[in-house]
Amino acid sequence: MTGYPDHRRGDEEASHGAARFVCSVVVTCLLFVASGTEHAACATTHEHARGVVRSPVMTSVPENWHQHGMASWYGTGGKMSRATASGETFDPDALTAAHPLLPLGTRLRVRSMRTGRSVVVRVNDRGPFHGHRIIDLSPEAARQLGMLGAGTSPVAIEPARPEDEVASAPR
Repeated sequence: MTGYPDHRRGDEEASHGAARFVCSVVVTCLLFVASGTEHAACATTHEHARGVVRSPVMTSVPENWHQHGMASWYGTGGKMSRATASGETFDPDALTAAHPLLPLGTRLRVRSMRTGRSVVVRVNDRGPFHGHRIIDLSPEAARQLGMLGAGTSPVAIEPARPEDEVASAPR
């Protein structure tokens, strides 16, 4: 304590900071629940005193489910020969993706907000676990969306329909 009334001890300041963070997350989630997009916003990971706490994986995808946010692509270096969460070997030429909550095997239509291109991918891995990204794409999916050079792109994702099975791109 320095003697100034607005200076607190370190442990008190840390607990007040954590309380402010938790309150802001709760308020944000309540706002998203009220708007019907709670799956997109409240599906987060955060650190807890005993480690990282992740939201549970969804057992099914509601018909009107959708999500908007940043996508990235992955698949260089050590990921090339590793097994994905589904047990299959990572294939950079496949149209696959990693999502933290959707059931493995879910087919998604991913549309780049920058290029207008879209591609259908299959969720076969978990992630992304970096920043506020909502999906990691295979290099081939990223190439078809036109985002390889940028590394990330704002996207909209939704469950794929049977007629979405072919990748599309405006010319």
